[in-house]
Amino acid sequence: MTDRTYTITRSSAIGVPADAVFEQIADFHKWTEWSPWEGLDSNMERTYSGSAAGKGAIYHWSGNRQAGQGRMEILEAEAPSRLLIDLVFEKPWKSHSVTEFTIDEAGSGSEVTWTMTGPTTFVTRVMGIFKSMDSLLGPDFEKGLAKLKSNLEV
Repeated sequence: MTDRTYTITRSSAIGVPADAVFEQIADFHKWTEWSPWEGLDSNMERTYSGSAAGKGAIYHWSGNRQAGQGRMEILEAEAPSRLLIDLVFEKPWKSHSVTEFTIDEAGSGSEVTWTMTGPTTFVTRVMGIFKSMDSLLGPDFEKGLAKLKSNLEV
């Protein structure tokens, strides 16, 4: 990490094969079941376009101030081990980052790593005075991975 970028990374062991995890992450329609931000606005509007899942899948959302507004597009999908997502926030502030999920076989289950890297902007520097991006978003990643795990390990 340099002064110009931030990186947030969290991992979790999930007791199902990598392909089952990949299926949940590669389909934006399924994010409503585990994403840590889904509960922020019960009236959030969602639009899906492009591919149904995997490379080329696009997800737009627009919600209240907490949920914000933005767009995600899956740029790379290497089943069952890796997804690269372009993430653009439009509101409440503008930012552009890259999110990567890696899924490694671990015994009879998987090790899932969720990483987000983005530029340190004026807004993120100001926010960093009070709380780092890692401490701000890291707990959300942990919450999302825990929900993904509980949903898959039924």
